[in-house]
Amino acid sequence: MIRDNNKLNDLTDTNSPVETLAEIKNILLLVDPSLDPSPIEKIFEDIIRIFNGEFPGYKASNTKYHNLEHTCSTALAAARLIHGMHVQGQVFSPRLVQVCLVGALFHDTGLIQTDEEVEGTGAQHTIGHEDRSIALMGKYLAENGFSQEDIRDCGHMIKCTELFFPMADIPFDSEEVRTMGKVVGTADLFAQMADRNYQEKLPLLFMEFQEAGLEGFETPLELFKKTEEFYRSVARKRMRNELEGVPSAARYHFRERWNIDKNLYEESIKYNIRRMKETVVESLMQLNILSGGGEN
Repeated sequence: MIRDNNKLNDLTDTNSPVETLAEIKNILLLVDPSLDPSPIEKIFEDIIRIFNGEFPGYKASNTKYHNLEHTCSTALAAARLIHGMHVQGQVFSPRLVQVCLVGALFHDTGLIQTDEEVEGTGAQHTIGHEDRSIALMGKYLAENGFSQEDIRDCGHMIKCTELFFPMADIPFDSEEVRTMGKVVGTADLFAQMADRNYQEKLPLLFMEFQEAGLEGFETPLELFKKTEEFYRSVARKRMRNELEGVPSAARYHFRERWNIDKNLYEESIKYNIRRMKETVVESLMQLNILSGGGEN
């Protein structure tokens, strides 16, 4: 069994919204000591309400994989990337930093069902959930006094989490907004693939894919087998091309904040991939034994 020497998940417990918010606030103060954290505190509290079914017109989140923990992980990853770019000398306005974090917090809310949607779970909206997320985000921000510019920019950032949607087709208002879109897109991938319990959660993702009608995965083991291919041909390719320049900022954050000179997200992803390959080999050996292939 390979050993997990990665420190990522020892730093902040994203199962705890309170701990996650506290660390995001710490990071924001590193970026700008004069920043007022109260707007992010309120939005974070409201996101918890939305996922808990306390937002008018919406049910509680019922997807087991894309849940509040994943949202917390994505928001934390976004804050870390913003700080990493700050360490590299990039400057962003407080408005854009806030809108970026809003995008990270709302990016999967499209998987939450409305009160009128009575069948199944929110997983049936996997395809196209980004546009549903943008719609809910727009409704929330409009009701809370945000400008149309904020809503438009935030929508473009959330669109960056749609893996197969070309970023060149997103009409960003500026290069700064484009960069923040890259932050949200990268944070989503980091939060998913670097999750300490990624392997244990994959069967839950398989169930979501089944309900959504996504083809290509007949069994959870097949999803395990194709995860490395997904990382190499989709996730890593997107991070190196369309999200270029942002994923590497994580290393600058961990060096500055924790005195760890590594990109802990990449370390964790590599560990998860190795562990899943090991699991697939072990499972195939067990199946071979059960089918009599191991007999002389």
